[in-house]
Amino acid sequence: SIPGVMTIRGCAYAGSKGVVWGPIKDMIHISHGPVGCGQYSWGSRRNYYVGTTGIDTFVTLQFTSDFQEKDIVFGGDKKITKLIDELQELFPLNRGITIQSECPIGLIGDDIEAVSREKSKEYGGKTIVPVRCEGFRGVSQSLGHHIANDAVRDWIFDKSAPEARSKFEPTPYDVAIIGDYNIGGDAWSSRILLEEMGLRVIAQWSGDGSLAELEATPKAKLNILHCYRSMNYISRHMEEKFGIPWCEY
Repeated sequence: SIPGVMTIRGCAYAGSKGVVWGPIKDMIHISHGPVGCGQYSWGSRRNYYVGTTGIDTFVTLQFTSDFQEKDIVFGGDKKITKLIDELQELFPLNRGITIQSECPIGLIGDDIEAVSREKSKEYGGKTIVPVRCEGFRGVSQSLGHHIANDAVRDWIFDKSAPEARSKFEPTPYDVAIIGDYNIGGDAWSSRILLEEMGLRVIAQWSGDGSLAELEATPKAKLNILHCYRSMNYISRHMEEKFGIPWCEY
């Protein structure tokens, strides 16, 4: 595959937005750039989830900044700022926002990190994650997975205060399912088996996953990794930083 041509696999953007971040159901994922990439990623996967679409879940909705030629010339920071304001007004129950950069954003040098920090502060510390997943960074999905994993590390794990994370009484049997995208509902079947074994699944992502589950994952006693290729990076990070072992299943 080559950037801009969705053939066999896809690009770094497809790996980040289409695979890792897109299924997080209570966050809004903005395809920042021309409309085409978002349209492709929106219609190509079957990530099942529980929730009311457009109210508290947004997986099957397509959000784009719809870049035009004038945005390439003058920059898109003002446009993404306005878009975030509109999303907050239209979908007030969203738990967070990610900005998934398409190729033009990296080429013109838009500062999505500064916009994210500014809007997060304006909305009382809301989670807004800039993801530098422009397609030209990698000609397959794989680098997009890595970039998305790093964004979880830098903007979820490292930014969220421990007291603000999901509160629950820990048990010795707390596990997190990592790298299962619930394609056709398969993660639900796996989860039932784990729970019947006596394990407590405190987080499942990103299929049918939520921001709260992402934030709770560092409290797991074991990370159970389904798709090694896409999520081994964050699993290794949690092992190094939080001492959480991981295994494949």
